[in-house]
Amino acid sequence: MAEYDESQYAGDEFKEPEISEKKEFKCKNCGASLVFEPGTTSMKCPYCGAENEIEISDEVIEELDLEDYLAKLEAGGETSDGNSLEEVSTIACSSCGAVVTLDANIVSDECPFCGTKLVVANESTKKMIKPKSVLPFKVKSEEAIQAYRKWIKGLWFAPPKLKVYAMQCEQLAGMYLPYWTYDAQTESDYRGMRGDDYTDTVTVTVNGKTETRTVVKTRWTPVSGHIGLFFDDVLVPASKTLNRKKMDELEPWDLENLVPYEEKFLSGFRTETYQTGLKEGYEDAKGIMEQGIRNEVRRDIGGDHQKITSLSIQFSDTTFKHTLLPIWISAYRFNTKVYRFIVNGRTGKVAGDRPWCWWKITLFVLGIIAIFVLLFYIYQYFES
Repeated sequence: MAEYDESQYAGDEFKEPEISEKKEFKCKNCGASLVFEPGTTSMKCPYCGAENEIEISDEVIEELDLEDYLAKLEAGGETSDGNSLEEVSTIACSSCGAVVTLDANIVSDECPFCGTKLVVANESTKKMIKPKSVLPFKVKSEEAIQAYRKWIKGLWFAPPKLKVYAMQCEQLAGMYLPYWTYDAQTESDYRGMRGDDYTDTVTVTVNGKTETRTVVKTRWTPVSGHIGLFFDDVLVPASKTLNRKKMDELEPWDLENLVPYEEKFLSGFRTETYQTGLKEGYEDAKGIMEQGIRNEVRRDIGGDHQKITSLSIQFSDTTFKHTLLPIWISAYRFNTKVYRFIVNGRTGKVAGDRPWCWWKITLFVLGIIAIFVLLFYIYQYFES
């Protein structure tokens, strides 16, 4: 349905997309396949309506030591949790690079990211790090559709037909996206300059007349210091199928409500397998932490202006979690082009691609120009 545009993911190494197979859970009353009911802790039978409660483990979601984990994985030994890898069946989406699951016993389906037909063939397996936690769906499909329609109505310069299309949108795909979270203690030494503004008076000559004016100047002072910061749950998407900027727009996530991983929460939904590895994700996390450290250094320097001339950061006690977060997604074609929109499955926050109505933009610009021209003539009239 849509061609994969590698430039959209510039800066990320694209990896072969993968699809994993899930377990199937049967209704204890009629034997039909159960699906998780968003906003509850139950799986619901779509045929007889019976609800099957999911028993949530009281197990503490463990933070795993990053350096120890990576070292043992590379050495081929047992990791710190002793049971962190699983065999995953994989299949490629030939169009958009999606990485999704298929329900058990399903051999053909559509990619939720672009609508391309997916056919399970030439299956292979690989070892993947198992997720240890999940944030179950809270927003129902119909609520996500309403949030999307509200978002469409608020778009400036959208084509009129788009809002008509939005009212016809009746189906979304529920997805669990893979994420890494990282914790780290950081110790940073910095050198820089603090700028404090002050006012001064200067004498200038304009058209033969001498005038005294007040000007603002900056006094710079060398500074240095140390900043210690602890970062908790720095969130890094492990998907490369969706645009990173759009995924970031879905934040914040209520990570305090994560529950231990339970496959029953995934029943009836698809799950993407991570493409950004644990080590690569940590490099992204360090970049996020560094920006936070720089902001804190500027606050520590104080004054009206700050310059950071050198910054040395040490990371320690680094831990991680592999978790799954819920989204609703749909891809639609408008005027021969494919657009995607995604909805946070916890809050209903919407992000997505959108078409532009260029004649609306042109009229708006011409209107602004006309206002300025009118104001200019009014000014000229009163000046004369």
